[in-house]
Amino acid sequence: MSSRRALKVAEAIREVVSMSILTELRDPRIQDVTVTQVEISPDLRYAKVHVSVMGDERKQQLSLHGLQNAAGFLQQKVGTRIETRYTPRIQFALDQGVKKSLEVARILREVLPPSSLDDEVPADDDHPAELEP
Repeated sequence: MSSRRALKVAEAIREVVSMSILTELRDPRIQDVTVTQVEISPDLRYAKVHVSVMGDERKQQLSLHGLQNAAGFLQQKVGTRIETRYTPRIQFALDQGVKKSLEVARILREVLPPSSLDDEVPADDDHPAELEP
């Protein structure tokens, strides 16, 4: 169970890292990256940043490699913006949750029959049309 302080630090790290990736990193390998969550160790010394990268497997690995190379820069940004005794060491991991949820949705669309919501929508006859003068 995480302490309230660890959760607050993790959220602050997520905000700092995501804004730094968006506005300050100039590495062409790092594109279409979203920081989804941050796991932090109980002693606040290590942070695992989960990122989602849109694109194929090669683009994901390329972005992950670029982020690992920029980890020191991002760690320095976290250290200057968050006041803790130790600056957490940052590691990056790919978050496959978004990709898997899209795959599940695609499979469900194939398996389940199309919904008949269009047939159940009430007709406009129930609501009188406004008359123009």
